[in-house]
Amino acid sequence: MWKHPVKIKLDSSCITQLLKRSITDKPQLNVRLPNINNFLELIESCFQSKSLKGGKLIHQHLIKFNGGDFTTQSLLLDKLTRLYISCKKPQLAHCVFNSIPLLERKNKNILWNQMIRAYAWYGPFEKAIDLYNEMVEYGVTPTKYTYPFVLKACSALQDVETGVTIHWHVKRLNLDHDVYVCTALLDFYVKCGCLEEAKEVFDKMPERDVVAWNAMISGFSLHELSSEAIGLFSEMQERRVDPNSSTVVTILPVIGERSMLKEGKAIHSVCLMRGFNIDVVLGTSILDMYGKCGQLAYARKIFGDLALKNEVTWSAMIGACVICNSMREGLELFGKMRKEARESPSPVIIATVIRGCAKLNDLNIGIQIHCLTVKLGSVFDLMVSNTVLSMYAKCGSIDNAVRFFEEIHVKDSVSYSAMISGCVQNGYAEEALQMFRKMQISKVEPELATMMGLLPACSYLAALQHGACTHGYSVVRGFTTDISICNALIDMYSKCSKMNVARLVFNKMSRKDVVSWNAMIAGYGIHGLGKEANLLFQEMQNAGQKPDEVTFVALLSACSHSGLVSEGRHWFQAMSREFNIVPKMDHYFCMVDLLGRAGLLDKAHDFIRKMPFEPDSHLWNALLAACRIHKNIELGEEVSDKIQSLGPASSGNFVLLFNMYTTAQRWDDAALVRIKQKDLGFKKRPGCSWVEVNGKVHAFVGGDRSHPISDKINNKLEELFKEMKKLGYKSEPGFVYQDVEEEEKEDILLYHSEKLAVAFGIISCKSNKPILVTKNLRVCGDCHTSLKYISVIVKREISVRDTTRFHHFKDGICSCGEFW
Repeated sequence: MWKHPVKIKLDSSCITQLLKRSITDKPQLNVRLPNINNFLELIESCFQSKSLKGGKLIHQHLIKFNGGDFTTQSLLLDKLTRLYISCKKPQLAHCVFNSIPLLERKNKNILWNQMIRAYAWYGPFEKAIDLYNEMVEYGVTPTKYTYPFVLKACSALQDVETGVTIHWHVKRLNLDHDVYVCTALLDFYVKCGCLEEAKEVFDKMPERDVVAWNAMISGFSLHELSSEAIGLFSEMQERRVDPNSSTVVTILPVIGERSMLKEGKAIHSVCLMRGFNIDVVLGTSILDMYGKCGQLAYARKIFGDLALKNEVTWSAMIGACVICNSMREGLELFGKMRKEARESPSPVIIATVIRGCAKLNDLNIGIQIHCLTVKLGSVFDLMVSNTVLSMYAKCGSIDNAVRFFEEIHVKDSVSYSAMISGCVQNGYAEEALQMFRKMQISKVEPELATMMGLLPACSYLAALQHGACTHGYSVVRGFTTDISICNALIDMYSKCSKMNVARLVFNKMSRKDVVSWNAMIAGYGIHGLGKEANLLFQEMQNAGQKPDEVTFVALLSACSHSGLVSEGRHWFQAMSREFNIVPKMDHYFCMVDLLGRAGLLDKAHDFIRKMPFEPDSHLWNALLAACRIHKNIELGEEVSDKIQSLGPASSGNFVLLFNMYTTAQRWDDAALVRIKQKDLGFKKRPGCSWVEVNGKVHAFVGGDRSHPISDKINNKLEELFKEMKKLGYKSEPGFVYQDVEEEEKEDILLYHSEKLAVAFGIISCKSNKPILVTKNLRVCGDCHTSLKYISVIVKREISVRDTTRFHHFKDGICSCGEFW
């Protein structure tokens, strides 16, 4: 005891002074060495003031005067352990805890729980599990307060195996009916992605409080099982369990993602009726929901009413502007936030603003925001870097995207996916394949988004080998359970001339959406399989899938490529009459194309005149193409004049009119068309064809001599030309649109791009392998005739995909039946 016991308040400085004095050999002010009660009082004072420094001084003093032997001071060690726990120093607490004699430690059940809780909160998490195992090994019985914290550590480590073992321990102790323990178990299973196990625990709970319901709803929401989350929220209310603000915050993101405005408004009303405090967290969730439902006015109102706004609030409001296509307002808000918050914006906000620039297609503002990210250092954040990449790609600035991509030190699958998608969107399909090769060399594992970007590149280039490899990888990674991947695979196989494989993918889909049916119908259409497309449309209706506008574009186009005039007319009329779909410009285009291809030019012309809205130049162009095919120059001139009055959208109509005049050998008129085309700044696209051989795509233009084996290709063509002549082939000089001698026309025709690509395929591929060539324009009539003869000479199937359809040549016959 102190010589003069006085009741004084001991703060950390006082503790330090007293300990320093008591440690010296010359006691001052009659202060003697403190006994155990004095130490308890000192530790309690440190505990109240959270004085880690004071606690350490006491610990040092105890070690010095006890030589590490604390067998008689268990109470002191207990208090000191709790002090370190309160100061968030679990490892220091563990050292003191281990100093407590084992026999006494076994009886300190509460202290074991506090130690496990400390590690579960502050880490290292594995120490919490080690302590639990030690507790069980020493025969200390865990309580219902032990399990929530050890399970929290398991979920933090994603240690499912240990968590399942602990679940078995819970059952053995008959704690599997305790609401506190069960809630911890289902929270563990949810965070580890074991939703079935979580639901099993949840269903067996005899009593479920709002925390348990929240945990289960959160689990479904976290794993994007929106229907299940909403169903559980409804069931919660049916069972008369009152939701709290945490429930609302959990369910609103799901409501927003599914744009369920009616349900979102109802939940907002519940918040108001129950008097929930619309704080920054709840208010931001409501704001975000309205933004995702496209209700910018409601989002603005909530934002304006919030007294306190954090970064997430600003980000949600800016995001709402981006979703609702009010990008300018979003950018203004960003500027206002920078003034009001006076803090550097977070990477999340910057990424949201950059997405707005991409949606606005404003490259200048995008570059300014990019400069800001460099200034703030946010450019080193991978999420921001990937968003900048995506912005450049969506704004069509591939050069900037590539330059920035090379500057990024750390790249992930999102970085590569953004570049691959950007290349495809801007017409650089071959560069997209090269980017994928770089990704493989860098050993970055492709994700589902990468495959979704890569498959359109394979489709465009008809790169079947790449597409098949992508399919195989998607199967191995389990991506083919995703509808969008399967739809992309159907499109890829259709455009790579593998309709049988496309149908297999379609048939094996466990779930199909309208896009799946549309892709398959469109595939049949470009292969001239109009009857199959019509049958599939009937299957679609029988399956209960409602067609949309795109379905009828695909169906009418299929009828057009197969000459099914009566069927096309029937479905055009049925659109509005039976399916309540108002025909749009694309549907009228298909009908004009259908009538025009069938030679019904007057009916097509009359159909255009009776349209309920003004036809555009593309639609007139479809009629002009039909005039060229059927050599109706008079109507062609009339249609061309109409296009000129509207303002031509591309060089297409000039090319068609020029070809009509040259076919009729009206060279002066053809020359005038070329002059007018040049004066208006329209350039004719050169014909280009490409073929995939051994995984590499080879491209050719007419008269091309740049290929490494150009001499061999030309020799093969000349060899084929001689054989074709023996079989009765005569060149069609009408498809040479230059005023040159007949012999020169023959040479020009011989070296058309599709012929060069076919010749290269014959040289490079095995004799039994089909050849697939893709062309950026329509295949010319002479090439169409030539390829029939070549298919007989080389005895293999040759397929050419042009801009409108497939032509499959076999044994001297084309699948188009001359209807193209």
